[in-house]
Amino acid sequence: MTRSHIESGPTNIWRYQALLPVPVDVAAKQNMNPGWTKLVKAGNLGRTLGIKSLHIKDDSGNPTHSFKDRVVAIAVEAARNFGFHTLSCSSTGNLAGAVTAAAARAGLDACVFIPADLEQAKIAMARVFGGRLIGIEGTYDEVNRFCSELIGDPLGDKWGFVNVNLRPYYAEGSKTLAYEIAEQLGWRLPEQIVIPIASGSQLTKIDKGFKELVALGLVEDTPYKVFGAQALGCSPVSAAYKAGHDVVQPVKPDTIAKSLAIGNPADGPYVLDIARRTGGAVEDVTDAEIVAAIKLLASTEGIFAETAGGVTVGVLKKLVENGTLDPEAETVVLNTGVGLKTLDAVSSIAEPTAVIRPSLDAFRAI
Repeated sequence: MTRSHIESGPTNIWRYQALLPVPVDVAAKQNMNPGWTKLVKAGNLGRTLGIKSLHIKDDSGNPTHSFKDRVVAIAVEAARNFGFHTLSCSSTGNLAGAVTAAAARAGLDACVFIPADLEQAKIAMARVFGGRLIGIEGTYDEVNRFCSELIGDPLGDKWGFVNVNLRPYYAEGSKTLAYEIAEQLGWRLPEQIVIPIASGSQLTKIDKGFKELVALGLVEDTPYKVFGAQALGCSPVSAAYKAGHDVVQPVKPDTIAKSLAIGNPADGPYVLDIARRTGGAVEDVTDAEIVAAIKLLASTEGIFAETAGGVTVGVLKKLVENGTLDPEAETVVLNTGVGLKTLDAVSSIAEPTAVIRPSLDAFRAI
């Protein structure tokens, strides 16, 4: 693996094929080919927050407009290898859409499971690609437990649950965020990075991706700090970090950031380890701060983030204000999905500034 070898590859995650658990001919297969999304130089937001060098890794540019396309693309190849005929998942929304889209593209059946009270836009996206979408009366954690039971039942025979029985493969897809960030920065690691926490897998795999690049000699071994971001209404990892605990106590989610509403995050303890080892932290923000951050990012950089992006930007702002994050250090913040999926969060501005008659006099009068 050399920089030139990677740079000559396709403009998607398959440029890193040799570092992923996929076949060598993966780029020629029927897949969604996600990745190589923009790393935006966020000068306007940086100046507003007082950060000298700020970048946004905007993963809303993926095929179904969230980072979940990355992890599902790896899981699809594992499902093919194991001879599974149905692709499935437990989901807080974005994953359901990514799975049904990827299954349609790959020629597989799909049946996905979600909490019944998800945002309507995410439900519609998951259904439009075909397959079955089953709403469960309960939280995501209850949906996930149900899927674990289904795997052991004849009903689930030959089903690949991307984030359960295919999880070791699926999780590797998040490493591609680390690879891309480093390459897009000119083959160097950021000094600080802010990552949203749902299960915690994305954060742990980004850290793993950075360490792999160092081990391969593709980037210099420079220190970096990892910061985790949660919504206050579902912040078990943040609470454990602040209390100095190594164990994450499960909670019942109550937040508008439904894509992060996992009350019992599987990788929570590993997130704590990484935040402490790198000198980072785990912080949380209220729903009101999430909405304000969505508006701030949109009005400064023209990026409309979903609620998870509001969490990371809100936490970024809070970390600067409380002195935890160094405003002089090069910083990357993740936006993992598009705001069109979570319009309810900004419903208070879902109307014109003014309504007038079609005349210049009417316009002058406002």
